[in-house]
Amino acid sequence: MRAILLGAGFGTRLRPLTDSIPKCLVPIRGKPLLEIWLDKLISANLRPILVNTHYRSEQVNAYVARCPHRSFVTLSHEPELLGTAGTLIANLGFFAGQDGLLAHSDNLCRMNLADLVAAHMQRPPECLLTMLTFRTENPSACGIVELDTRGVVIGYYEKVAAPPGNLANGAVYILSTELITRFLVSLREPRDFSADVLPLLVGRIYTLTTNDLFMDVGTPDAYARANIEW
Repeated sequence: MRAILLGAGFGTRLRPLTDSIPKCLVPIRGKPLLEIWLDKLISANLRPILVNTHYRSEQVNAYVARCPHRSFVTLSHEPELLGTAGTLIANLGFFAGQDGLLAHSDNLCRMNLADLVAAHMQRPPECLLTMLTFRTENPSACGIVELDTRGVVIGYYEKVAAPPGNLANGAVYILSTELITRFLVSLREPRDFSADVLPLLVGRIYTLTTNDLFMDVGTPDAYARANIEW
């Protein structure tokens, strides 16, 4: 199964660290985030991998050129940022008409992604994707989901002031062939996957909740905590 890893963002919340380095290369206990993700994807047999680039892309190019996983990685440069949904739709052909993974590279995830793939293979038949979820201490900063008894999303709340719970979207997804080849190509220029696409799929998203370490490292405080807990 192939994977698209989103790594093009500016990392503005992590400044001044990201003034000189792209967010996907910030080190966690000495290892770049991108390397952590490549290790994780390849160990779960999720390859080849496409990584989009924009901000300080020359550093990402140089890193990939010397990394041990370079033979599995394709870089897709965006002269202008396309947004998470825009990047996905621009690269749908990369999945070669099969199910595939989409993930944000600015999270730390300890779970074995093979478990997410296995859950996706057992999803209810109406579900077009499987989402990794986690419990968050800051629900208003996340996309919060409500589930039915089967684990299917019946409510989605993207960064609202008082969401009904703390079960959050981890921004790691397994996309079905139907979603890739039929649903996504029918949309009119969506930009953000969480805001523009997921609300259209309520009732058709299966979930797997991880109890392992999962955190966004996008702020200085979270980054400091990640380097302690990882």
